[in-house]
Amino acid sequence: MSGTLPRIAVVTGADSGIGRATALLLASEGFDIGLTVHEDEEGARRTASDVEERGQRCAMEPFDAASPTAGETVDRLADRLGGIGVLVNVAGTGTSSPVMLLDLADWNSTLATDLTGPFLCARHAARRMVAQGQGGRIVNVTSVHEHVPRLGSAAYCAAKAGLGMLTKVLALELAEHGITVNAVAPGEIATEMTGQDEEDAWRTERRGNPLGRPGHVNEVASVIGFLASPRATYVTGSSYAVDGGLMLMSAHGHDDADAGWRTV
Repeated sequence: MSGTLPRIAVVTGADSGIGRATALLLASEGFDIGLTVHEDEEGARRTASDVEERGQRCAMEPFDAASPTAGETVDRLADRLGGIGVLVNVAGTGTSSPVMLLDLADWNSTLATDLTGPFLCARHAARRMVAQGQGGRIVNVTSVHEHVPRLGSAAYCAAKAGLGMLTKVLALELAEHGITVNAVAPGEIATEMTGQDEEDAWRTERRGNPLGRPGHVNEVASVIGFLASPRATYVTGSSYAVDGGLMLMSAHGHDDADAGWRTV
């Protein structure tokens, strides 16, 4: 490995939420940004415009995380921008259904989007980074449900737990090439995916969370930005919970739980 990390980052799911916040933070720190576009083209273009306002180049490519060709999007963005130094896998989905009622098509779709898609993107990015010989960073956005289960979310939990373990395997395999691989595991974050506005992070009460509120997208992006920075050169194979202390409550509330806790 030689040279310095290319200041080029590919961020999936950057049309809104955590992905958008991450793209803008990395752009502010001097990265050119490759964005993926799935359904919200207007949101992606808004992100691209904001990246360019920060003085950085931006390229966009169509992307479907559930497609067998998902990884090729990374190659196209790297070709357009002249390389890749950072990959952030943010794009994802989820379903809510008890296992006995969970449709196989929904199971397969969730795993394809939340696990296979990030695998393909990471594989293509890693090949590029190794060929460049300058190291690299891969950050997989999982969930607290990488670590703890949730009723009615079997497919989502299985996919995120799988992505967490994939992160560790990649960290082992890519370390010799100077490529670090880490996971960021958000708890409840105020985004469109959770049916909230970003500002709900500051005005919504969550009594079961030690910090008493949902998280803001910038609070997740800040941890991703750290892992992409020179400050994290000796950090790999780890998962960072950004959850306001929520996982600390996993063994606490059972004495206070009412009989309805088994209902999805």
